[in-house]
Amino acid sequence: MPFPCFPQLWPPLLAAVSRGKGPRFPSFPAVWLAAIVALCAGCSRSLPEVDLGTDDPRRAPAYALESLELADGLAATLFASEPMIVNPTNMAIDDRGRVWVCEAVNYRPDYNPHHEVRKKGDRIVILEDEDGDGAADRRIVFYQGADINAALGILVYGNRVVVSSSPNVLVFTDTDGDDRPDRKDTLFTGIGGLQDDHGIHAFVFGPDGKLYFNFGNAGRRLMDSTGRLVAGGAADSNLASGGPYREGMVFRSRDDGTNPEVLAHNFRNSYEVAVDAYGRVWQSDNDDDGNRAARIAYVMEGGNYGYLDEVTGAHWSRPRTGMHDEIPARHWHQRDPGVVPNMLVTGAGSPAGIAVYEGDLLPERFRGQLIHADASPGVVRAYPVTASGAGFSAGIIDIVRSPRDQWFRPSDVAVAPDGSLFVADWYDATVGGNQAVDQRRGRIYRVAPPGSAYDVAAPAYHTPEAAARALVNPNMDAQAQAFLALAGHGADAEDALIELWHHGSSRQRARALWLLGRLGEGHLEAALSDPDPDLRATALRVARSLGIPAAPLAAELARDTSARVRREAALALRGDAHPGAAEAWAHLAARHDGVDRWYLEALGIGAQGQWDRFFPAWLDRQADWDTPAGRDIIWRARTARALPFLARLARDTTRSSAERDRYFRAFDFHDGPEKHAFLEDVVLGVSADRAAQLHRALLHLAPSPADPALHAEALRLNAGTPEFLDLVERFGDGGLAGELHAMAFGGATPALASRAARALLGLHGPKPFREAIEEGQATSVVRFLQGSDQPEALDLVEEVVLGERFDAEVRRQAVQALARSGTGQQRLLSLARSGRLPEQLGSSVASVLLNVWSVEVRMEAEQLLGLPTDRDAVPLPPIRSLVAAAGNAERGEAVYATFCNECHGASAFGPGLSGIGSKLTEEALFVAILHPAAGISYGYEGLRLTLADGAHVTGYETGEDANFVVLRTAPGVERRIAREEVSAAEQLEQSLMPDLTTVMSRDDLVDVVTYLHSLK
Repeated sequence: MPFPCFPQLWPPLLAAVSRGKGPRFPSFPAVWLAAIVALCAGCSRSLPEVDLGTDDPRRAPAYALESLELADGLAATLFASEPMIVNPTNMAIDDRGRVWVCEAVNYRPDYNPHHEVRKKGDRIVILEDEDGDGAADRRIVFYQGADINAALGILVYGNRVVVSSSPNVLVFTDTDGDDRPDRKDTLFTGIGGLQDDHGIHAFVFGPDGKLYFNFGNAGRRLMDSTGRLVAGGAADSNLASGGPYREGMVFRSRDDGTNPEVLAHNFRNSYEVAVDAYGRVWQSDNDDDGNRAARIAYVMEGGNYGYLDEVTGAHWSRPRTGMHDEIPARHWHQRDPGVVPNMLVTGAGSPAGIAVYEGDLLPERFRGQLIHADASPGVVRAYPVTASGAGFSAGIIDIVRSPRDQWFRPSDVAVAPDGSLFVADWYDATVGGNQAVDQRRGRIYRVAPPGSAYDVAAPAYHTPEAAARALVNPNMDAQAQAFLALAGHGADAEDALIELWHHGSSRQRARALWLLGRLGEGHLEAALSDPDPDLRATALRVARSLGIPAAPLAAELARDTSARVRREAALALRGDAHPGAAEAWAHLAARHDGVDRWYLEALGIGAQGQWDRFFPAWLDRQADWDTPAGRDIIWRARTARALPFLARLARDTTRSSAERDRYFRAFDFHDGPEKHAFLEDVVLGVSADRAAQLHRALLHLAPSPADPALHAEALRLNAGTPEFLDLVERFGDGGLAGELHAMAFGGATPALASRAARALLGLHGPKPFREAIEEGQATSVVRFLQGSDQPEALDLVEEVVLGERFDAEVRRQAVQALARSGTGQQRLLSLARSGRLPEQLGSSVASVLLNVWSVEVRMEAEQLLGLPTDRDAVPLPPIRSLVAAAGNAERGEAVYATFCNECHGASAFGPGLSGIGSKLTEEALFVAILHPAAGISYGYEGLRLTLADGAHVTGYETGEDANFVVLRTAPGVERRIAREEVSAAEQLEQSLMPDLTTVMSRDDLVDVVTYLHSLK
């Protein structure tokens, strides 16, 4: 399913996401056979034939409700199922209670050649329950076309239908009410690529009458229908490359698409935005697969959400000073100044549709809460939100799950006019990763208290009183039409809105306020002094939306007792050039308690671009800046005026190492000569703990320290440590080549020795290694240089392969070392072509080259070296037989250690699999292992660079900037390559995961899948 990089196929063990251990459903469509034939070119054994039998009857809609488990007080009805609806990705419900659904039958046909393509394109269908029994009786095809293939979003309001289908956002208008579009317009274009799961997602209608939407980290640009970039930058620029934004973003625009604003950035891939009555924005975000870091975010306007390094764009896995030990926090740069905190980390998952429930039909505990579909674990959850200082915390309540049917894949949730909850179910063995097993099924469920009839009458909007009643309907279409009607009534709507303001609930009053604010500032003045802090904060949002100057209001609200209100006041000052803005910010900053990170980040956002004005205004008010609150503001500040104070904090050896790391990291967010002067001042003034201080300080200088003596001293004091290698990699070895050589060959830990060896080769060439080989250390040299694409390293390892003086095991290790890089693989092929490959090494070379990620290499190796003649010639049985076979998890663990752990263990070449059993069915695991090219996770596509000297470097990209690209080329190996060295770049269509069927027996496969499925 086109979900936001849901645990996708890199490595392809994440191709299909499931939860729990339930009934096995072994059947696959017959057309899988063609896919297997296509994907197995060059493989050295026959892959299992696809089961051609009939479908397991337990997949039939008649069994759908039996598999569901619901929260107390709720029941489900099957509103629609196949063949009425198939492959639903996103849905909307109109004010008549009809369900509009995007179908994605034509999802990624290039990756799913076994699928039958709908030649007329995918469809938007309308499902209607005509007799009120909670089941759809009628289906209308609203639109069908290739321009909405695998659409990811739909918004219905009035006679307009907004459909998100990368790279376009289309608006269909039904002017005559016949449920057929009379107009089709392009709202935005240029977003990501065709059918990009990480491109544009769904639109929603906000309480302010504006559209809210997002795109993932492949969205890159937002253009209008003419191709003009409308969200900043030049027409050929990449909006998401750090100038000024990064990666996934949240937007707001007028409902005609004009005046688009970036609300927040640096997400990975969120599926949908949810906006509540107060104008607060929420969304989920998917992590890099396998890191248990999917999250629910409160979107603070102007916020950076920390997926990549704010300054350099480096991947979150890149080492940095003071980073978290725990991956979920490290993943989002949670210790960096300028990153908004996570509200809730939900772990491994495939975040999909989200909504705020503002009805009263569901039980009390769900009212006013976020409700979210998470496809990979197969669950719909509520996240009860609690205010915490200037931010929020949240819990988790499961609403619907299906532990007995792992094909339950909730893709979206939406609220009907009667307050019932609808759940779309993609229903498939797999989720995302460019892959889908099934294209014939799909379900829509209605969730409500038991016995609740689905009785919907469309609201009226013709009078202000009727429209005011519709405004507080929990359904988005009703809210949108009511808002537009009330805006159209103008001053005539004031009495009806005042009535709602005086007698409604807090959320209802908030909806009225968005319209009352247009009718006079007196309404806003009253709201700014309301006892409800959520309404005071809403009043400020309304004022800003109307263009009312923020600085005077922020100054007034600086005295507010609620940190949430003061947070909004701080955010309102961003970009405000009003003369009183600096003083207002200083008052707000004086209220920081030194604990509340949400409040601190709101202050930082508010001062963005104006730190040189705001910081001195705050400093002038401080009798003592050296307090928890003062240190926080200095750490967060982005002005040279803060550097003397930051230097004092970094130099203070009475503080803990972790606290000093925090201040040194803050230097990375400053630039200019002042920064370097203060850093060198830090190290010149330190005596205690000097080794650590020198290391910290010098690492934050670029490109080199002004005083080489400091570098030499730091090297001497840190000799033999990882910190020594940090400094060598950054600035060179300062003449201490002997120390570097000793670390490589003299007893350092294996990880440090390999790292030292790579630095030694880069700085001093092959001579030290050739000497080590002559001294009998060929095994160490081969281990150090494995995976390297540097010509000098390849020459050395090749010499060992060809050297008859070396014993057979060392030469086999050298073969393995060459095969760890693309250029090394070409060396081995060249030896085979030229006849120089020693006969006794032929089987070793065949074994490795028949299992590399490159199809071309595998095919040529087969032609040159032939196929193994042992167990690999025995064809595997059909997948259904593999699934039905009894495996041994203990033996499977040993198989995993042999064939999988190198990439999926501590090396971080592939994602961790410690929770894979809670996400993948056994059949999906077999499919993923046997067909690794069937889908590749976003961010793990193979990249093959051709360098100016003709060498090739293959891996996947983990970072880039204007001057360098960083590739992870093998487990534990990263290479930083200057862009000027790259002559060509090719995106590979094949997975980087090798074909394991050439080295695993049938029992190995069954056992390793049994083991992986046991990992919960």
